[in-house]
Amino acid sequence: MGKFRSLLFPESSRSFPGQRWINISLRTLHLIGLSGTGYGFLGDGNYFDWKAFLLLTIASGTAMMLISIWNNGIWLLQLRGQIILLKLVLLGLVFVQPQFHAALFISVLVLSGFISHAPGNTRYYSVFHGRRIDSIP
Repeated sequence: MGKFRSLLFPESSRSFPGQRWINISLRTLHLIGLSGTGYGFLGDGNYFDWKAFLLLTIASGTAMMLISIWNNGIWLLQLRGQIILLKLVLLGLVFVQPQFHAALFISVLVLSGFISHAPGNTRYYSVFHGRRIDSIP
């Protein structure tokens, strides 16, 4: 368990060369996917296959999430990571509850705006620890 713990929760966060540009590229793809998905969910999405945009949104978001977890698994214990996981669940519900697609999409947007612009004490808060956490001792 010790080796797994040190792999998931390194003493200092990891990064790799070009990570910033990869994250910027993934965020750009994510916004493109989100735009097409929004058109499909909220507008008349009959003119093109907006589901491809939904898959782009999920794939790019998942890639960003995996990079965050690789950087430091503490992300999973912080509200910023837990909100992202919740967003993935909500987007996944679109496939099993399509009649709620607009409400689910709006919920994801609200959660995105909330966590993206929340102060650090909120983003780094851990419901497991009942406080902000910046490292695992």
